[in-house]
Amino acid sequence: MNISSEAVMDILSGVKHPETGADIVSMGMVHGLEVDQHKVSFTLKLTKNNDPFASSIKKAATKTIKERFGEEVEVEIMVVANVEPRVSPLKQKASISKVKNIVAIASGKGGVGKSTIAANLAVAVAKTGAKVGLIDADIYGPSMPKMFNLEHTQPEIVKEDGLELIVPVENYGVKLLSIGFFVDPNSALVWRGPMATSALKQLIHQGAWGELDYLFIDMPPGTSDIHLTLVQEVPVTGAIIVSTPQDVALADAVKGISMFTSQSINVPVLGLVENMAWFTPEELPDNKYYIFGKEGCKKLADRMKLPLLGQIPIVQSIREGGDYGEPVAIHSSIVGKAFDELAKNVIERVEWRNRELPPTKIVNVQHK
Repeated sequence: MNISSEAVMDILSGVKHPETGADIVSMGMVHGLEVDQHKVSFTLKLTKNNDPFASSIKKAATKTIKERFGEEVEVEIMVVANVEPRVSPLKQKASISKVKNIVAIASGKGGVGKSTIAANLAVAVAKTGAKVGLIDADIYGPSMPKMFNLEHTQPEIVKEDGLELIVPVENYGVKLLSIGFFVDPNSALVWRGPMATSALKQLIHQGAWGELDYLFIDMPPGTSDIHLTLVQEVPVTGAIIVSTPQDVALADAVKGISMFTSQSINVPVLGLVENMAWFTPEELPDNKYYIFGKEGCKKLADRMKLPLLGQIPIVQSIREGGDYGEPVAIHSSIVGKAFDELAKNVIERVEWRNRELPPTKIVNVQHK
């Protein structure tokens, strides 16, 4: 039986959208129709994101074609959400659009010092003269207010063009927003996923960030809704993966790398940071004790063909700086210089990424 495009379009005009009652042809949902002997293929473009009837429409179209032309006909339908999401007034006017580079600081597991790295990296980059912001997106365990000595601070809320914006709090040259500013530090945060993702969206889009060269995002450990929300809300320039040298942490770091570089997310991984690379006593600065293993991150970086951006030792002053709200990166100590080197490498890597790779796109959900 010869199948024509006209005949296929004619029978598809009998397939109705359950919600509107209109047929999928007149609604402009059928695109790229191709007929090749016993194969019919086309793209079904939804009229809205996450259409609950997507699957049933695809099944109805397939059934209709096979009933008309025979069960032996192969039907291939790609269903996509080809709709620009509705942009809220906050997103239209949000100063996030003035941020040049958005960098996620992530880790495969907790306890590797990711937040410590994020805080000190932000301070070290700000020391170069760059305009820097930091979002504490570790919604369930916000620690940045303490690390920046801002525990009892509340950001100012201002109105611009009828919209409420949150003014980031600034210390050590870094503009900071954290959910920790809005909750009791002595109370546990017990939130469902949608509440946590909504909080992140507010920190991103309601922040009065102004012009920034870098906005670092301290992510929760692991892979979660927060990570997916971030890449759906803003074009992330790149991700930095933090790990310690031991195998159990490196195995989880690989998962983090895989998540960002997956085809559906496609965010470049700028490189790895090895935290707790060795222990150095303050009184013996030249001594190195590899208590978590030696150069595990370096070996992983080589295997994954990624740069090792820095190695940060275990030194008492790093812990004290976090506890007392004075990041060690502000000082010209040996550890401070390690963070200066990390900042230099990150800046160079971001510049390389922007020069050599295409801009990251906001992730849009597709149905197949």
